[in-house]
Amino acid sequence: MSLDQLIKRCKKNDAQAQSQLYKLYANKLFSICLKYSRNYAEAEDNLQDAYITIFKKIDQFKNQGSVEGWMKRIAINTALQRYRTAGVFDIINEDQIEDVTVEIDDDTINLDFLLNIIQELPDRYRLVFNLYALDDHSHKEIASLLDISTGTSKSNLARARMILKNKIEHYKATVNSQSL
Repeated sequence: MSLDQLIKRCKKNDAQAQSQLYKLYANKLFSICLKYSRNYAEAEDNLQDAYITIFKKIDQFKNQGSVEGWMKRIAINTALQRYRTAGVFDIINEDQIEDVTVEIDDDTINLDFLLNIIQELPDRYRLVFNLYALDDHSHKEIASLLDISTGTSKSNLARARMILKNKIEHYKATVNSQSL
C-alpha cells in the first residue's frame, strides 16, 4: 500500500492503517521526542501524545510537503508544549549574554557521552540548545516556539554551551589523568 493510500485510510480512522503509520515512523519520532525530553519515559509519553495529535489532525494534512516533516513538527511541538507553561525559562537582559563555543577536537569524546550531557542540561537550556544547534532554528523561531524573548533564547544557548564546555573539559581531564 502506498503512503498516500495509508494516509487516506488514516483519515477514515482505520485502526489498521493507523497502526501501520505508527510503525513506519515511530522510531524517527521517538528519537525526536527523546531529544526534547528529560528521560526515556517522558519521551515515550511525548510520542504517545504526538500520535494522538497526529491522528486527530490527520485531516489537516493536505499532502503539501512530506507527511514525515508534518509529523516531526507535531512531535517537537508536543514535547515543547510541556515546557511552555511550566515557567522553565528565565527572562534575561540581552546585555548579559556572553557567546561561548564548544569545540570537540579529538576522539576521546564519544556520542553517547555527548547525548547524555545534553540530556542532563536543565530543560530551558536543553530545549534551546537542541532547537538551535541540532535543528537549525534561529533565535527568533525559538522565541516563537517557546514563547520567550530572543534574548532569553540567546542567553539560554550561551549557558547551555558553557555547561557543556565545562563537562567536556572535566571529562577530558579525567580521561587524561587515567591514561597517565
